[in-house]
Amino acid sequence: MASIEELRAERIKKLEALEKAGYNPYPTNSRRTHSIEEAFKNFSDLKDNNKDVVLNGRVMSARGGGALLFVDIYDGSGKIQVVVKSPESPQEIHDFFSSYVDVGDFIEVTGKMFNTKTGQESLLVHGVSMLSKSLLPLPDKYHGIQDEELRLRERYLDILTDQELRKLFEMKAKFWDVSRNFLKTRGFLEVETPTLEITTGGAEARPFATHHNDFDLDVFMRISVGELWQKRLMAAGFPKTFEIGRIYRNEGSSQEHLQEFTNCEFYMAYADYNDGMSLVQELYRTIATEVFGTTKFTTRGYTFDLNDDWQKIDYTDEIVKQTGIDINTATDDEIKEKLEELKVKYDGTNRERLIDTIWKYCRKNISGPAFLINHSLIVAPLAKKNEDGLTAQIFQPILAGSELGKGYSELNDPIDQRKRFEIQQKLIEGGDEEAMMADYDFVDMLEHGMPPTCGFGFGERLFAFLSDRPVRETQMFPLIKPKL
Repeated sequence: MASIEELRAERIKKLEALEKAGYNPYPTNSRRTHSIEEAFKNFSDLKDNNKDVVLNGRVMSARGGGALLFVDIYDGSGKIQVVVKSPESPQEIHDFFSSYVDVGDFIEVTGKMFNTKTGQESLLVHGVSMLSKSLLPLPDKYHGIQDEELRLRERYLDILTDQELRKLFEMKAKFWDVSRNFLKTRGFLEVETPTLEITTGGAEARPFATHHNDFDLDVFMRISVGELWQKRLMAAGFPKTFEIGRIYRNEGSSQEHLQEFTNCEFYMAYADYNDGMSLVQELYRTIATEVFGTTKFTTRGYTFDLNDDWQKIDYTDEIVKQTGIDINTATDDEIKEKLEELKVKYDGTNRERLIDTIWKYCRKNISGPAFLINHSLIVAPLAKKNEDGLTAQIFQPILAGSELGKGYSELNDPIDQRKRFEIQQKLIEGGDEEAMMADYDFVDMLEHGMPPTCGFGFGERLFAFLSDRPVRETQMFPLIKPKL
């Protein structure tokens, strides 16, 4: 078998021969009359009227030779068989294919629509030209790209040769279309908020830092889709807003987490977390039905149906039920002892991280659909308190042992919010890199007044779960390290 270097050298020779024969191997324009999809839709009319059709596409396979050659071309809308057949196809057409064309090339073919002896709708070629000469071969059509890193590095080839993967990205586009349409039809205004911030708000995560040269100012890439900005819009009088956009978290990678991803956040005034739960349940069912055609899923070893009743799971009670630990009364040492007993690794820098870790152990035993509610106040710096003063009005959809979204009855008490930011600041000073930065300009906004508001965020991790794929697999071009 020839090496890649040998195959490339052979194609370079064909490229040079093309140019020597007076052909431009990379012309600027084409004369296409139809996409392949359009040619198939209008096949009867084109065939009956003996019309010339000009199609463009990439050569995906070629078979035969001599007086009869079958070539499959693909243009993104569809794939068609083009036939080079004597005497209908002039000899120069045969010569062009045999001398210059390889699998992977982009070509333009002119011909008549016809049915082969087996009835296959095809194009009988009487004209051909090169649109873009490829110098490297495509992956084997039966096996594709086997190396995992190479698949991601040469994603364009992976998508080209894996139609299932192509369909996945078409579904992902529909996932966001459905989400956007769902919110717009319910009166939400789509907005844009800053991606560069002086303080990051809306989540607990380590940010990426950069420098604004014009202002000579250190800034951060956002870790939420404008949570604190959208709340400012509630104060500005907008009743419902949402944004779909990229966010960045300088943290570890896993099947569920990446450093750059797309999320949606929406906010609605004069609503609380009960209103949010009703809307989110409807949203998730709509996404499932319109994107996946079902509400029943098996993913990550769990099975659930979004049309089932959504159980409400109390954060504190569930931890007691599964571990015997009451996070409201247990000491840090007692929580650490339990985590060690359960063989769970933990970061013991502060109580918030310990509580979050023991909860993450518990959530793996919940398939859902469910809403997790009544989180400990220590893990909820932006949510309203419940009447017990110990828990917060947070809700998180639980599916397949993971939280797939998060919403609050948003805290609009400026005095309480200032105190919560001060607690987070102490955590930062104590070495917690994921604690939330204090934004006192946001507190000033709250002092001017913000209506009761419910906010919620979800993202492409939901799509990954419903697709039963690692989130990295559902990104077209995930970040990979450069070649050494």
